Amino acid sequence: MIQIKCNIKDVEIREPQKFSDERGWLCEFFRQDEIKDGKYPVMSYLSMTKPGVARGPHEHRFQTDYICFFGLSKFKMYLWDNRPESETYGDFFSFETEENAVVKIIIPPGVVHAYKNIGEVEGIIFNAPDRLYAGVNREEAVDEIRYEEKSDIKFKIDD
Repeated sequence: MIQIKCNIKDVEIREPQKFSDERGWLCEFFRQDEIKDGKYPVMSYLSMTKPGVARGPHEHRFQTDYICFFGLSKFKMYLWDNRPESETYGDFFSFETEENAVVKIIIPPGVVHAYKNIGEVEGIIFNAPDRLYAGVNREEAVDEIRYEEKSDIKFKIDD
């Protein structure tokens, strides 16, 4: 059982319960009865990240991400609390996932996040955010502040 305690307020890291039988397994990525503040996912997607590649750092002003790493590869996750009103403002936290483990993480608005595939194979990530990307019919501004291209930022990931 994965036990990761994050020092950043409102960030949750869990190992979803895995139900296994002779056919394989099933994990519940999100459940309405586990979600605080009524911020339920409104869309979902899968993405693939190649070995050695990082995504982020970036943050959302309003969106909560419900990310799940599948155990195909290893990932390193990076989190920075960038919410001035938070009791953990300025705190940094990182952790690594293991191969063959499933880890879900709930990332609230204002927490800068990035991840890097530190494994040897392609890694799959599931995300079910509580806001539509670019709004209804993709007619709104994207709720994302990207830091990847900025060289003078404090949100740096390992190379």
